[in-house]
Amino acid sequence: MGRRRGVRRIPYDLIGSRESGAVAVVEIPEGVDPDEAAREIMRRHPHVKSILLKAGAREGEFRVRPLELLAGSEDTEVIHKEHGYRIKVDPRLVYFSPREATERQLIAESVRDGELVLLMFAGAGPYAIAIAKRRRAQVVGIELNPVAARYFQENILINRVGHLVFPIEGDVAYVTPAMYGRFDRVVMPLPKGAYAFIGHALRALRGGKGIIHFYYWGGEDAPLEAIRMFRREAASMGLEVLPLGSRIVSSYAPRVSKIRIDFLVRPLRVE
Repeated sequence: MGRRRGVRRIPYDLIGSRESGAVAVVEIPEGVDPDEAAREIMRRHPHVKSILLKAGAREGEFRVRPLELLAGSEDTEVIHKEHGYRIKVDPRLVYFSPREATERQLIAESVRDGELVLLMFAGAGPYAIAIAKRRRAQVVGIELNPVAARYFQENILINRVGHLVFPIEGDVAYVTPAMYGRFDRVVMPLPKGAYAFIGHALRALRGGKGIIHFYYWGGEDAPLEAIRMFRREAASMGLEVLPLGSRIVSSYAPRVSKIRIDFLVRPLRVE
């Protein structure tokens, strides 16, 4: 990630590497000339081959942000490197955030060897790859976007983790029921809309016991809202959830953040 100033501050993210080239995803502040901003970024980072301008909010079924080519090559496919693994992706077609590299490592470190992990909304597979490169754990990843699913499959090959990571192209709501009761841990890295799949995540756990990493979007009350949703859904299944903690992953706007809440799930104890 980069936050540099030429004449003025220009926030942007770098996705890619020196070897494959990189793209810069940029926000142009009011009053800054876009062409001047592009030249400044390329001057600072000679390996940047394309400048992509954020042209709106994430939209559509696959939650991909519209990005306009501001300067450079039309070929915006890159291979991004982080923490010893590589992710091939085109940010114009698939959601990927380099800002979440630390978050991916935190999730990978929390997984135990021998676990079976369900990764919902897998995207191009960065969470699955991070886990497989860090732990001897198997990951089943589900992704609806066919382009992201193709990149997911390629990234498994690139990182040589095909013995640990198993991609499925499909809708979480339709795919997960066939795997209820099999997993030790569920990861739900979709901040807007993951709450609709809480029931599937709970039912996916083996024996009603395990860990769920739930991502949510909101303000200061977001963790409490998530806890209420989980407790309500779990109680209807004879389960209880114990919050283990929460973490702000990234900021969307003033007082609005993407957060992660971790839950321990277990059968409800009857006194």
